[in-house]
Amino acid sequence: MKRLDTRSDEFTQTLQALLANRGQETNSVIEPVREILSAVRQTGDKALCDYTTRFDRFALTAETIRVSKDEIAQSAAQISPETKAALELAAQRIKAFHKAQMPGEVDYTDDAGLRLGMRWTSLDAVGLYVPGGKAAYPSSVLMNALPARVAGVKRVAMCVPTPDNVLNPLVMAAAQLCEVDEVYRIGGAQAVGALAFGTETVAPVDRIVGPGNAFVAEAKRQVFGHVGIDNIAGPSEVVIVADGHNDPHLVALDLLAQAEHDELAQSVLITTDNDFADKVAEAVENSLKTLKRSAIARKSWEHHGAIILVRNEDEAAEIVNIIAPEHLEVMVDEARAFSQKVRHAGAIFMGRFCPEALGDYIGGPNHVLPTSRTARFASGLSVFDFLKRTTSIETSEEGLKAVGPAAVILAHEEGLEAHALSLSERLKSLSKE
Repeated sequence: MKRLDTRSDEFTQTLQALLANRGQETNSVIEPVREILSAVRQTGDKALCDYTTRFDRFALTAETIRVSKDEIAQSAAQISPETKAALELAAQRIKAFHKAQMPGEVDYTDDAGLRLGMRWTSLDAVGLYVPGGKAAYPSSVLMNALPARVAGVKRVAMCVPTPDNVLNPLVMAAAQLCEVDEVYRIGGAQAVGALAFGTETVAPVDRIVGPGNAFVAEAKRQVFGHVGIDNIAGPSEVVIVADGHNDPHLVALDLLAQAEHDELAQSVLITTDNDFADKVAEAVENSLKTLKRSAIARKSWEHHGAIILVRNEDEAAEIVNIIAPEHLEVMVDEARAFSQKVRHAGAIFMGRFCPEALGDYIGGPNHVLPTSRTARFASGLSVFDFLKRTTSIETSEEGLKAVGPAAVILAHEEGLEAHALSLSERLKSLSKE
């Protein structure tokens, strides 16, 4: 863990090094992913079965690529009533927040007499990738499928790896709750290829969303353009701005909640209180002794974690905007006022009782957020990722007379004769009437 102080002459250089010293190395997977995608495109189901046998250790056939509704129901039935109720509450809150995002249409007639409009339509089909293997992520199903459903997407297909052919009951329950239309027991770059290009069993989709490992991320990068994607996600990160009135133990747990994701995750504390910083660092060390994922969390904290001492809250906000974190916790007296100074953050959690983990599961806003400083120009997943805008222009003869001549001039200036004629000839015919 690094200690930085804005009073140091080397602060700017050290901060830049901290931000640069992480990220997934993708060069090594570019060619393997290209080969996998090519195989899926050429041989379809056969490639899916071959790669699944190789990577997930069971013999997949074309007939068993799709998980049947009975299998989903039987697996989902294994979860406890308490877990089912928690999933239902999370789904209810996530759905409500995303319904509130739905935009209205634009329709007005301007001073020149042109009727201008913009309407929203949903995508036809979306593919959802859900990680499998070491951990189960039912929350990922909810966060990706429900906005699509709210937006009106007609077909939602889900791919999830099932190592050793074992379905995860939590993931199946979440898929059932979200009314996912199709579930396929395939993962990795081959699943992305199937969703993008289609196979004999898997129909192609229009957009692929959901997190995955380096192979999945690279596969999404390579199919982008043929289909849409949500983003290329990097390692998770949190910045916590906290004053000395907080409980060091709770702040330490919030830092470790990100660190336990993986070794490349980044947790940063920004504070004006040096004594508090020391107490948080000590609390992190104490908590690492008991965490189940302590090996992962420790590597993340030691290699990418940081505590930054600042002079005041204005300076803290300035540093937050430089880091542009995926998650920002604001634990100061006037948390909302501080957040107004923040221009770049994927999601903001305000107050001493609002840890980022609340947003991961049940807060309502989406937990699929921009990482690796992309919050400078990108936003979290929303209904807008599953909607398209279509604009319209409707004009009468008078409207064309009012604005057409200017368009003719611009077309001539650009050297596009047919453009100019398509307008000028109509104007000429109107002048004869």
